[in-house]
Amino acid sequence: MTEQVDVVVIGLGVGGEEVAGKLAEAGLSVVGVEAGLVGGECPYWGCVPTKMMIRASGIIGETRRAAAIAGEASIRPDWSLVSQRIRAEATDSWNDKVAVDRFEGKGGRFVRGRARITGRGQVAIEDQVFSARGGIVVATGTVPAVPPISGLAGTPYWTNREAVATEQPPQSLVVLGGGAIGLELAQVFARFGTEVTVVEAARHLLPAEEPEAGETVRTVLADEGVAIHVGATATGVSHDAAGFAVTLDDGTTLIAERLLVATGRRPELHGLGLEEYGVDVDAPVLDVDERLRAAEGLWAIGDVTGHGAFTHVAMYQAGIAVRDILGQDGPAASYHAVPRVTFTDPEVGSVGLTEAQARDAGLTVRVGSSQTSSSARGWIHKSGNEGLVKLIEDTGRGVLVGATAVGPHGGEVLGALAVAVHARVPVRELRQMIYAYPTFHRGIEDALRDLQGPDV
Repeated sequence: MTEQVDVVVIGLGVGGEEVAGKLAEAGLSVVGVEAGLVGGECPYWGCVPTKMMIRASGIIGETRRAAAIAGEASIRPDWSLVSQRIRAEATDSWNDKVAVDRFEGKGGRFVRGRARITGRGQVAIEDQVFSARGGIVVATGTVPAVPPISGLAGTPYWTNREAVATEQPPQSLVVLGGGAIGLELAQVFARFGTEVTVVEAARHLLPAEEPEAGETVRTVLADEGVAIHVGATATGVSHDAAGFAVTLDDGTTLIAERLLVATGRRPELHGLGLEEYGVDVDAPVLDVDERLRAAEGLWAIGDVTGHGAFTHVAMYQAGIAVRDILGQDGPAASYHAVPRVTFTDPEVGSVGLTEAQARDAGLTVRVGSSQTSSSARGWIHKSGNEGLVKLIEDTGRGVLVGATAVGPHGGEVLGALAVAVHARVPVRELRQMIYAYPTFHRGIEDALRDLQGPDV
């Protein structure tokens, strides 16, 4: 028997839960379907527990810097405190009862299982079938993108999930992937005593960011004892009772107790029945318009849309999809100023386009930068002051189209830069601002000064 409802939301990660909850609060009959944990990757294996890990490792890092400016200090890292906090405060030992109750308390109906679209507006979960007269929302997120390395399949390699759930740090660890996830976890485990090696195929770490950002983080990690291979690819993996052996394309063999695969994430469009809407399930992402519509009566939000695998993007898209489903007016989606932060030490905050992306887009650009260590606050901060501010100006319009802030609290300094890029504040206006002294964000003023041109 088919049950009539208003909307079915497939996938209750942060974005899907937000859509389903808001629509239920608006009085619609909403079915939310989730095969895993309600809340998705972020609260259980991503944003929240990893930042708890980073907070703990940050204290270790600062303690080790104390001798240079405050006197002798020592710390004995204890991973059990991190593990216990993740279980007690972040994940409820990976139990989503609180999240399920929260959704149902808003009037939604929760169904645990894997959903498949069996017709336009029709969704089946095992023996239950729902007809959604208002439409379907797909918010199924992404899965780890595991490269087809010879010998890797079938080995007990880690993804971020196993790394977060581990009850003790390994003696040694090879990390495949020098992006945000790989570097955050690499630094955490290194500070807790693990011998860490990072392998990145691109020419610099954090390949999605400015090369200067990756080089800055590389220098810091190397100083902390992390071995780094850039421009290197793993060609083979083997595993036995002693651990992992990873062979690189230059013939180097790396030996470690554990192997962390952090080579990105990808949507999985197969198995959802999206063919019923004419969707190409072999496409890299689920394409949507500025109202998050993938087809008539079908919306998609979050990582699956390919606009950034970030909680803040999923929540932003959720608001737009809710308004569209309810027939409410509001601004369409715009992605020209998506902020992103890598929570290494130093933090890397970025917004908009990199210099290379701006030039590839055909813009005439002007670049300005400043070094955190040479600023007043950086000089005061001393140990741990590595970083920079880099600005990308579209000279045709006289506005910033991208910016990067690397350094202590780089993600917080990013706030001002995100406003400038989002609101397209003229560079001449930014130059007239008063920047508090001595702050890290004053580095923005120094970088503006470095922008060269006739209007300076």
